[in-house]
Amino acid sequence: MKIVIPGGTGQVGAVLKRALDAAGHEVVVLTRRPGREGEIQWDGRTLGPWAEVVDGSDVVINLAGRTVSCRYTPANLHEMMNSRVDSTRVVGAAIAGATRPPRVWLQMSTATVYAHRFDAPNDEAAGLIGGTEPGVPDYWAYSVEIAKAWEQAQQQAETPATRKVALRSAMVMSPDPGGVFAVLLGLARLGLGGPVAGGAQYVSWIHEHDFVRAVEFLIDREDIAGPVNLAAPHPLPQRAFMRTLRSAWGVPVGLPATKWMAEVGAFALRSDTELLLKSRRVVPGRLTQAGFDFWYAQWPQAADELVRRKRVGEGTATRR
Repeated sequence: MKIVIPGGTGQVGAVLKRALDAAGHEVVVLTRRPGREGEIQWDGRTLGPWAEVVDGSDVVINLAGRTVSCRYTPANLHEMMNSRVDSTRVVGAAIAGATRPPRVWLQMSTATVYAHRFDAPNDEAAGLIGGTEPGVPDYWAYSVEIAKAWEQAQQQAETPATRKVALRSAMVMSPDPGGVFAVLLGLARLGLGGPVAGGAQYVSWIHEHDFVRAVEFLIDREDIAGPVNLAAPHPLPQRAFMRTLRSAWGVPVGLPATKWMAEVGAFALRSDTELLLKSRRVVPGRLTQAGFDFWYAQWPQAADELVRRKRVGEGTATRR
């Protein structure tokens, strides 16, 4: 298959491209700064010569959008919104103008669209969309508005010959440098991987192999369209999530952090506390109902596999 990945130079794009290349597919990445074979320039806002690679492709997987690993200043939030909506609209325009449009358009979205909650999991059918929860910062609601606008831009695209799927993805865990797993493991190795603000908030995640397999599954399943949660079926509280990660690496203690300490740490990492404090209790209702079989359904199993590969990558001895 010919697969086009707009915005495919980040961590998730690297995970997908590596796997799809290995499977023998022709993969084209659209990026603002092409520098490798198979990369084509685009600006993420306007139609251009890049649209020619969409015409005649089999699949488009749009990952474009400003990283959320930043301070949630008004300027950054505005850029998050614009980069996601603009890129989705122009991808839709390229598909709509294609003589031979792709058969499926997978559009990245986010599990952040769901409400901050502890009482029950969020699936696609009964999950609560966020934005109105009492006692949460106003910018958390804006993050939900970004997610909603992102999905709406895909829904509004006039692409009758192309099936559309919105990937409401949890954090994709891979040992690649700079990814979320590397950041969390780094904290654990420093002894800082304890509960944050009590640690009751849920962490939703998905192993990179299951993320790729779910994408391949959704490409093949012509009966599935609309929002799909890409998350392992067993989210767990942050305190248990980090305790498991510490155990996988062999770190006996993780210092706890209060909410204000998390603020200081997030500032130092040039990130934001929403990533640490929002309870994302998301489960893969539609994937499970469709018969998708997770290789890594439980976090201990996934953490052990990721840690083994991380150790090998660093040239250290693997644990048995």
